[in-house]
Amino acid sequence: QVQLVESGGGLVQPGGSLRLSCAASGSIFSINAMGWHRQAPGKQREFVATITNSGDTYYADSVEGRFTISRDNAKNTMYLQMSSLKPEDTAVYYCNAGLVLRRFTRPTDYWGQGTQVTVSS
Repeated sequence: QVQLVESGGGLVQPGGSLRLSCAASGSIFSINAMGWHRQAPGKQREFVATITNSGDTYYADSVEGRFTISRDNAKNTMYLQMSSLKPEDTAVYYCNAGLVLRRFTRPTDYWGQGTQVTVSS
């Protein structure tokens, strides 16, 4: 079964740091772009960051300079290093990725189940 599984969420004080992980598992031929989104209570899901399969990165203005997205292609895993966290970063964080399951087929968009990040004193 192909799936994305996030981990690393939790409770952290303002100004603190957390690192989220997103691991892709199952029969996968290759992975295109990967990214993070988040959804706070009562708000729509919003883009956080994305990384292409060649390592180019893009960030939302709200996290630029505080969050760093990276990936380990050998492990089919993506990371989000979050620093200088603020209460407004509180949300469920979801990873997504374009997974190519077989050679010569188009990528399919997959989403993880989400991991809660709470920034509070």
